[in-house]
Amino acid sequence: MWQRLFTALILLSGLSLAGCGLSPQQLNPNPVFSGGIVAVGQGQPVQVRVVDGRSSPVLGTRGGMYPETSTISVAGATILPKLQAQVEAAVRLMGFTPTAGAMNAPQLSVTLSQLTYQSPKDEAYVTEADIATVLSVDVLNGNRRYNGRYSASMNQRSGMAPNEETNNQLVTEVLSDALNKLVRDQAIGNALLP
Repeated sequence: MWQRLFTALILLSGLSLAGCGLSPQQLNPNPVFSGGIVAVGQGQPVQVRVVDGRSSPVLGTRGGMYPETSTISVAGATILPKLQAQVEAAVRLMGFTPTAGAMNAPQLSVTLSQLTYQSPKDEAYVTEADIATVLSVDVLNGNRRYNGRYSASMNQRSGMAPNEETNNQLVTEVLSDALNKLVRDQAIGNALLP
């Protein structure tokens, strides 16, 4: 009996310590779009560029009693190549040919304008997070221009602070949601036409 009580006390003290101090996380999300693209092009070249418009790779913190030690980050060098590949794949499905240096070809620029992760501050047990992103599009085709903003967000509640794998999945879902909105905007394909 005493052994069970002692074990329970150790578990409880371990859980309380885990709730107070959370370690930083360097995420590696993998956003993807899914279907729903209308082909309007006929193989015309398009210059595709994806850039990071954030002021910092830090999305926010996981909260807890010491939020300054529980930052969540997504490096531009990690996420930009994945977004570039997805946008180029979408441009192909729109009927265009992504290219790096075609003279006078329309330009499609996608900017990761925002990616945030917010948890309640000064709470020992973090059970809630708000995750949001904004992707911005700028199409330049001769003297025509098109701009768009595509946002996505989620509020996630859980019984305990999400681990790195869970946060990777959550951030991936939010980025994928915004990416889906972007690639399904038929105005982008129309703006790329001659």
